[in-house]
Amino acid sequence: MPSFIRDPKDFWSGVIFVIFGLAAVIIGRDYSMGTAGRMGPAYFPTILGGLLALIGSIGIVRSMIKSGDPVSRFAVREIALIMVAVVVFGVLVRGAGLAISVVALVMVSGYASKKFKVGPFLAVAVGLAAFCVLVFVKALGLPMPMFGPWLGF
Repeated sequence: MPSFIRDPKDFWSGVIFVIFGLAAVIIGRDYSMGTAGRMGPAYFPTILGGLLALIGSIGIVRSMIKSGDPVSRFAVREIALIMVAVVVFGVLVRGAGLAISVVALVMVSGYASKKFKVGPFLAVAVGLAAFCVLVFVKALGLPMPMFGPWLGF
């Protein structure tokens, strides 16, 4: 690592933010922008990507000013568990319903934490599932089953 980078964590997180932000801006260029009053399909990803790249740039500059800890090990197990949790959610949401898939998402991704305990995570999962059902199915009326056909509902 070059000597002018004093905080590697801020530097690499800034680089990741800049990459994703610029990718959103570049991808958004293929769509019409519109105006603030009549936003086109490129408006939101371009603005959000620009802000993300700006935040990343601030992180990179900050990494050269303040000292910080070195980057520790790459958390492969934790990243894999979170990716598996998202895939499990996607697979379960149509067949098992929103409530079951949210519980599965929270439990599998929670297992990536060193502080995982079944009881507290299950309580959060059930609460989040109830909240999601109330907001997305009841309040917004999204055509998504609370409990899917796999469960006989």
